[in-house]
Amino acid sequence: MGILTTTRQRESLSFPARPAVPHSPLTIVGGGIIGLSIAFECAKRGLKVIVLEKTACGGQATGAAAGMLAPYSEIGEDPDDFFTLCHHSLKLYPDWQQEVRTVSGLAFEYTRSGSLYLAFHEADELALKSRLEWQKEWGVQAEIVRGQALRNLEPHLTQEAVAALYYPDEHHVYTPDFVQALLAACEKMGVHIVQHAGEVRFKEVTADGLLLETGEKGCFSTDQCVLASGAWTSFFEEPLQLRLPIFPIRGQICAYEQGQEEIKHIIFSSQGYVLSKGNGTIVCGASEDIAGFDTSTTEKGISRLVKWSRYLFPFLKDKEPFHCWAGLRPATQDGYPLLGRLRHQPNVILASGHYRNGILLSPVTAKVVADIIEGRQPAVNLKMFDPLRFQ
Repeated sequence: MGILTTTRQRESLSFPARPAVPHSPLTIVGGGIIGLSIAFECAKRGLKVIVLEKTACGGQATGAAAGMLAPYSEIGEDPDDFFTLCHHSLKLYPDWQQEVRTVSGLAFEYTRSGSLYLAFHEADELALKSRLEWQKEWGVQAEIVRGQALRNLEPHLTQEAVAALYYPDEHHVYTPDFVQALLAACEKMGVHIVQHAGEVRFKEVTADGLLLETGEKGCFSTDQCVLASGAWTSFFEEPLQLRLPIFPIRGQICAYEQGQEEIKHIIFSSQGYVLSKGNGTIVCGASEDIAGFDTSTTEKGISRLVKWSRYLFPFLKDKEPFHCWAGLRPATQDGYPLLGRLRHQPNVILASGHYRNGILLSPVTAKVVADIIEGRQPAVNLKMFDPLRFQ
């Protein structure tokens, strides 16, 4: 790639040669849950990997996520390849998280709580019945619960809820600890993690590879690059010469001290979600608004969450949130991730735009990208996620 000084040049110069630029067969731009998962899977398959993270790993959308693994509750429409992707990833999660736990030697919360999607009116219950019918064709374990059966599952739930769709196989993780374990697992597998690298840009793109320049840590050369930079992926539109309509959607969340009352499941409704975490907090989310890259919270956004959470669980009326925060979800123009190799730049692979499903989709994305790098056929159909579909 012409980035090193030749021997003849060195002999003619009176000052020492510049140090060699670090090189890796694979460089991943982005150290969130997606980037770290890809690094972990590729390292398991014997690849030498570098991860370049602008700030701290897991500090953007990943760090703000509630960690829900709930595709059945969150996808209410008819099944498509996106549902298949989510469904497949949920099935991977028990073994995936255990492998991260084993390699890292670190513990983190992985709770097989199940979930309840609530209905408050007859029309809501009809929608749940429709969802139940098509999801059962995919082998989803679910049932509609009412009356005392619903109260037995959630004793403190509002009496206004008339029924719920119960999914015993939906789980959640405590994201901050999970990311730290994944980071440690990557490092134990030999992945070179470069945090606080600053802005990353493509300095050279050739048929043989890329030269990446960082704002704080110098240059890195690589044979292949995976862009897993979330809402910041659109900054690479110009060097890649393609449209990357990924933009940030701010999601605001609040948390309460749990006290003696416990919420046993992930509670979903059309207005948001509420769940208890193992650290003794109750998390309520999430509002959605367009605010650029602003991660501050607003009184309007948090007050809506507080009002709704108190409606669902009356015991929260005497509590105030002790913590409020916001994260930026990487949303695409059609709501589906960009996942695959660029045909016009075949040494670049995209794995971005997972919106609100980054935690859930991390294992399947990791395996898909590793398969692409190895020249294997991925286990899921990627046509819907073609990175060039907006051209």
